[in-house]
Amino acid sequence: MRHQSPQDKRACELLQVSRAAFYARRTGRPVPRAIRDAELTEKITEVHDRSRGTYGAPRVHAVLQRQGEDCGRRRIARLMRNAGPQGRHRRRPRLTTVPGPAGLRPARPHRP
Repeated sequence: MRHQSPQDKRACELLQVSRAAFYARRTGRPVPRAIRDAELTEKITEVHDRSRGTYGAPRVHAVLQRQGEDCGRRRIARLMRNAGPQGRHRRRPRLTTVPGPAGLRPARPHRP
């Protein structure tokens, strides 16, 4: 085991991380979660492109589940937010008839 300096111990206390996490981060190797996130991001963009940009996180998640990927919907949503793809929203129906000033009904007369 490598020598642990008092400065490293103090840095761990200030950063509120364990010493194991501190030294693992110093090695520079990517953690397994980051590797898996990169793989999932590639698959997410592939599914999103195949849907011509229409699928959002719930649909992309459903497609990946059917393909056998084991991941959560919120993880998919987080990766989509970070990578940039967004699903398309349905458009609000456009009103075709707009009442003019002549089309307004007069106020009801007051009857005691």
